[in-house]
Amino acid sequence: MTPASRTARPQRTTRLLGAAAAVAVALVAACSPAETAGVAETAGNAGASPSATPKPSVPQGPPGVRPRKGEVRPIARTGPLPPVISSIPTKRKVVFLTIDDGWEQDPGFVKQVRDQRIPITAFAMRDAVEAKGTPDESGGPARYVGAGKWGYFRQLRDAGVPVENHTLTHPNLPLLGHDAQKREICGAAQLVKKELGARPALFRPPFGNYNTDTLKAAKSCGVTSVLLWTATVQPGGKIAYQVPDKKLHPGDILLLHFRPNLARDFRILVGKIKRRGYELGNLQAYLDAATPR
Repeated sequence: MTPASRTARPQRTTRLLGAAAAVAVALVAACSPAETAGVAETAGNAGASPSATPKPSVPQGPPGVRPRKGEVRPIARTGPLPPVISSIPTKRKVVFLTIDDGWEQDPGFVKQVRDQRIPITAFAMRDAVEAKGTPDESGGPARYVGAGKWGYFRQLRDAGVPVENHTLTHPNLPLLGHDAQKREICGAAQLVKKELGARPALFRPPFGNYNTDTLKAAKSCGVTSVLLWTATVQPGGKIAYQVPDKKLHPGDILLLHFRPNLARDFRILVGKIKRRGYELGNLQAYLDAATPR
């Protein structure tokens, strides 16, 4: 190669790079602000190695499957009081997980819910969350009673768990008058709002017991639906059915409690539900579809 040819090649390369830069500037000038950002990002990554490729973003928003259009049949209202709901009227193989009280605040449970994006709705009872009284040890010796108090429920909230109303002290409500029931329900609603920032719209009566005064009090406290259940989850992740065939059915609402060994039992339960071909649903999304306003 002659000295002249060695000199000409870098000059030609420089001219080509300059032309390419001019074209890039013209493209950027013609783009909208959003497009400009995309062009700039592409240009900056042009020489990046494959390892620098951005990873897919983590899904955002509440976890759980949501209803398809026309999937959910409406729940008939019989008057101005909140409807009492034991299951969601759908034929899709979807069930809903709910958990009551708040005694055993197992950090492993929060980790499962957060990391695996498992949809669950919690019904908090003040005395359990704040560890006032005797804990539920039906699942074994307790380890985490009141460990984080409302801070634990803030972790659940941040993991996408709606925290709803389960009274202050867990009384058998039909044994109380209207005013006493209202103090229990409204007091819990105000406390959840204070501690977690959102007033509950759902209410679960202790023991599943209620009367007309319960529904009237719940409505005055801002409750839109009263939630019961179709099956309970016992220690070891065992499902106790309330139907003769002892099987899951589309739309079932399952009731768990914050008991010892919750993380282990919850893992067993979720695996069992999925092996039976069921999905885990976003309860609020299905309630919105079933109870149009």
